[in-house]
Amino acid sequence: MTTANRAYTDSLRLSVAPMLDWTDRHCRYFHRLLAPGARLYSEMMHANAILHGDRERHLGHDACDNPVALQLGGSDPALLAQAAQVAAAWGYDEINLNCGCPSDRVQAGRFGACLMREPALVAECVAAMVAAVDIPVTVKCRLGVDEDNDYEQFAAFVDAQVAAGADMVIVHARNAWLKGLSPKENREIPPLKYDWAYRLKAERPQLPVVLNGGIASLEAVQAHLQQVDGVMLGRIAYHDPYVLHLVEAAQTGMAVRSRTELLRQMQPYVQGWLERGVALKHISKHLLGLYAGQPGGRAFRQVLSEGAHRPGAGWELVEAAIAVTGEGRELC
Repeated sequence: MTTANRAYTDSLRLSVAPMLDWTDRHCRYFHRLLAPGARLYSEMMHANAILHGDRERHLGHDACDNPVALQLGGSDPALLAQAAQVAAAWGYDEINLNCGCPSDRVQAGRFGACLMREPALVAECVAAMVAAVDIPVTVKCRLGVDEDNDYEQFAAFVDAQVAAGADMVIVHARNAWLKGLSPKENREIPPLKYDWAYRLKAERPQLPVVLNGGIASLEAVQAHLQQVDGVMLGRIAYHDPYVLHLVEAAQTGMAVRSRTELLRQMQPYVQGWLERGVALKHISKHLLGLYAGQPGGRAFRQVLSEGAHRPGAGWELVEAAIAVTGEGRELC
């Protein structure tokens, strides 16, 4: 493996999953403060939205976000290639193709998890994007759909994408049920089979493999990293974001900082957006889980969630929320 490839692989040891309506630019700024070396992913954007929508709203991000990847949805190779070019011009470091979302709306548009039944089409999409940009093109997929239970079929899907030029695969280690389960149930009911991702990596040692699905603790992250190149955290990174900081510290040896110290680093960013007319609620919603499981954590969440929607709400509300935890007084 070249030095450049090794550096790329090392940057994937911790990443935050693309989550619709959650991992917007404000969320990513917060996560970057918690985990300076993590790879961050945008919400999934359909290629048509990138090409025909409000690009500042869809693609705008802060320089400190990097390394940051754009997750694309779609199944038209030409449109995906054009969208990838736009994203690269906006400073994204990676293009990730969604082959894992099971929602009805996504299926109706012929993208997401249903694409696992069309590996040749996905390979065409990957090849088109690889030809269009000089940044890595990657694929996020499930193990299969519905009753699929064939490791060789899953591995063949991955091999087709690698042959088309994909630099990496992110494996959500459970099936997607396209009928009968909601997207939420699809994150919880189909059984996790981490051993499939482990086997994929063992059999293809040169292929970077990142594991996603049901990973909710520092101890779990450390265990999985013995088998794969990286771990992607999803809901836990949003509902208990301090876990990101603990994982980053364990991986890099950086000093662990308090929740309040980290949160107060958000003040200039928050005030800058308030001055631009953005309501506090659009930023503060991403902060609600910071004190999860801590004394005063519920009160912190209540103060922020009840006050942020009010006209004129500003940083003083965040300080009031910090105050109810008791932690802030120790850092004044």
